[in-house]
Amino acid sequence: MRLVRLALPAFGGSSLRLYLTTLKPTDSVIDGFLPAARALGCDVTILTDRPEQYGDSAAAGIAEGVDVLACDVHDARAVIDAVAHHRAPDAIFSNSDHIQAETALAAAYFGLPGKDWRACVTAKNKALTRRRLAAAGVETVRSVRLAPGDAVPERDVPLPAVVKPREGVASEDVVLVRDGRELAEAVREIRRRRPGEALVVEEFLDGPLRTMETLGDGRETRVLGGFRTTLGPLPHFVEERLDWEPPPPRERDHVLRALDALGVGFGACHTEYVTTPDGPRIIEVNYRVIGDHCDFLLADLLGIPLFERILGVHLGAGTGDSGAAGGHGTALSIVADRSGTVVAAPGTVTPPPGDRVRLWHRPLRTVGDRVDQSHTNRDYLGIVRAIGPDRASVDEAIAAFDSESPWVVV
Repeated sequence: MRLVRLALPAFGGSSLRLYLTTLKPTDSVIDGFLPAARALGCDVTILTDRPEQYGDSAAAGIAEGVDVLACDVHDARAVIDAVAHHRAPDAIFSNSDHIQAETALAAAYFGLPGKDWRACVTAKNKALTRRRLAAAGVETVRSVRLAPGDAVPERDVPLPAVVKPREGVASEDVVLVRDGRELAEAVREIRRRRPGEALVVEEFLDGPLRTMETLGDGRETRVLGGFRTTLGPLPHFVEERLDWEPPPPRERDHVLRALDALGVGFGACHTEYVTTPDGPRIIEVNYRVIGDHCDFLLADLLGIPLFERILGVHLGAGTGDSGAAGGHGTALSIVADRSGTVVAAPGTVTPPPGDRVRLWHRPLRTVGDRVDQSHTNRDYLGIVRAIGPDRASVDEAIAAFDSESPWVVV
């Protein structure tokens, strides 16, 4: 076990010890959860399989009072061992899609508040999600699980269909197929890139794509709101824009029933669903806070310390109030529409006090970067988020920024 001690201004008189399991550094961790831990009076130990990526503390914005331990965070036994031989924990938490179950098992081992590891496994595994929701009578979506080596079925396939990795993220290798030939080709190509992984083939759910954001403390689950999602062109499913649009009561109740059936009721959860002619149908349940800077947008819209609230329930607190959205909020992902090199890029933008519309821009690439179009969230160049009194004012501000500060890829 290797320990890296980081040196920047200290948290101050901390007494609680928070373990944060993570993979690569993310904005949600660096700019969201670490400052929230500081505000809550926590010393933090980061457990990661990529400690070298946290070594430049000045660039990462990590403060003194944060330890970084090398650990195989994909193995709950390794997480437990690392914690047991370091310092007594008050909370063990992760915002990573990939290691929720391992983190939950470690929290349970030490008797700490946390998620049910079974709910984490079921939510992450899209085939198990479908089975559980059908068994509970919440909804039935036709789907087929393809284990590695399984032949592509020639019948009983719900065409048109969406092919996706059973435990995938970021729209990677998610594609719409309309006939048996396209299905066979998609499965072959995905397996070439992901040997040994199981796939899911499920019926294409046509209708508006929405999200619902929740926070639970194990006793109650609060609905924080939701967004309407605009996708890029099919057959791919790249999320290009999210607009604040809290779910109507029928959809809200359906999603809450689904979460209850899955055992999801602790911590943050980001659920995606489609409003079909037959009612809402779940696309996937991401048992962590919404990403791609929508977590910051959500906090600003509601006027609550969202990251502190999320950590708070892992430290034994309640959910607190849900806040209230004042106006409209949008997150726009600027997507590369071709492969090439970035030759012009706007810098970071933060809004000055008093602006009628507050607009932020976070560049994810820099001039000189090579972009190889993948038709996934990896094609994002930057993210604009804006909050204003209404959608029209937000749209106007985003359009003005895009016109004055374009990204150029050639």
